[in-house]
Amino acid sequence: MKQKHTLPNMIYDTFQMNPSVIGHYSPLTLAYIGDSIYDMIIRTLLVGRANAPVKKLHRKASGIVNAEAQANLLLMIKKDLTEEELRIFKRGKNAKPASAAKNAKLHDYKTATGFETLVGFLYLTGHMDRVLELTKMGLTRMEINL
Repeated sequence: MKQKHTLPNMIYDTFQMNPSVIGHYSPLTLAYIGDSIYDMIIRTLLVGRANAPVKKLHRKASGIVNAEAQANLLLMIKKDLTEEELRIFKRGKNAKPASAAKNAKLHDYKTATGFETLVGFLYLTGHMDRVLELTKMGLTRMEINL
């Protein structure tokens, strides 16, 4: 069976890596990559809208890529998650982080970690289309106009 042509698979192939089984990754490892993927989506949207000063782009991105905003986005899409996606989110939300939340309420931080875990899982399993669908759904429902 041929592997999906996804960015993670392209990276693994280029560097001749055999990744671990994604189901064995800790939720915080998935959140680590998920945070970067969500940030990349938001930055891509912002840059795609207009050429702007980096400081302005950073301020706008920081208002969307933070624990409170991610927790709100998750609340907007939670009812649309599949059972598996909800299970993955909860696994991330209930993970015990090594550090405390900075500039965020604990509940928002844990919810955001669950969201990032879900994004990381979907990305690594080749479901980037679902990540984009959920992100668009959440941003639209939050009335965030990029």
